[in-house]
Amino acid sequence: MTDTFTLDDLAAIVAQRAKASPEESYTAKLMASRPEGPAKKLGEEAVETVIAAMAGDRRALTSEAADLLYHLLVVLEAGDVAIGDVLAELQRRTAQSGLAEKAQRRR
Repeated sequence: MTDTFTLDDLAAIVAQRAKASPEESYTAKLMASRPEGPAKKLGEEAVETVIAAMAGDRRALTSEAADLLYHLLVVLEAGDVAIGDVLAELQRRTAQSGLAEKAQRRR
């Protein structure tokens, strides 16, 4: 049986690599250009994910989604936001229907 790789695992790797030298770590290089660098790269990856989804290319969508998740975690690390906080917010939101939750945000 193999261990499941989680977002927490990836977040821990991002946090560790963010502390490395920018010459040794792509994550650290992104962090050195924060907040603009990580945010811009996240936007690029989001567009690439959308393009893969619209093309119906499952393999490309899988690859781009992995890039998107990684870059989201870099942006969260740069903004000092824990993935646990994001997951807690999602849990709070899913306690009711999406339509009801969206209506509450408009108030």
